[in-house]
Amino acid sequence: MSGHSKWSTIKHKKAAQDAKRGKIFTKLIREIMVAARLGGGDPSANPRLRAAIAAAKSENMPKDRIERAIKKGTGEIEGVYYEEVTYEGYAPGGVAVLIEAMTDNRQRTVAEMRYLFSKRGGNLGEPGSVAWIFEKKGLIIVEKDKVDEDTLMTIALEAGADDLQEQEKEWEIHTSPEDFEKVKAELEKNSIPFVSAQITMVPKTTVKVEDEKQASQILKLMEALEDHDDVQHVYANFDIPDAILEKVAGG
Repeated sequence: MSGHSKWSTIKHKKAAQDAKRGKIFTKLIREIMVAARLGGGDPSANPRLRAAIAAAKSENMPKDRIERAIKKGTGEIEGVYYEEVTYEGYAPGGVAVLIEAMTDNRQRTVAEMRYLFSKRGGNLGEPGSVAWIFEKKGLIIVEKDKVDEDTLMTIALEAGADDLQEQEKEWEIHTSPEDFEKVKAELEKNSIPFVSAQITMVPKTTVKVEDEKQASQILKLMEALEDHDDVQHVYANFDIPDAILEKVAGG
């Protein structure tokens, strides 16, 4: 997990000065719409919608845009119908890649996914080819200089976390999806800042990548996939050492 979580950390830090706020809003709006369509427009009774609204607020999305997205999802306002699709494939070096997308045109999106993989040395796989490598988990990343291990472990585990893992510069707190909000709230209550907190797909096994050229190819593929309008989330099981990762990612 460490490789991809470090990549997530770098992306999160870059997001503060990311000029693509319109693209971020587009992805958040789609998630709100689908969450509202599937579970209703009341966030108190729809955990997925509640999480989507929280994510939108964290990006300073205006309240009226959030409300409009909810109404489009529930059908109160006419909007585009998006369906959820999953794509699986391999990046260079045999790294597994899992993509969650929302599209209004399956044929167009799968063709574009295939093109992005082939252009960057990977290949789109068949359904089920890599999904088994990943499991849904809550993941909270805390920088080591913000809290000592004993304090963090006590707070996280007592709140229901499954595990605390040490990386080179961060702590990774793993939770079940059900306990994620409780653990996150406990960290906030104890004024422990975190770099990111999300429900994500965590790989059960990782692929060590120590070749700089190959690492660069993988990250370019990740960036191209994540930049695609239809893509909501991209997960991969690469493990690239910090020094190489930060160098090739421009960190």
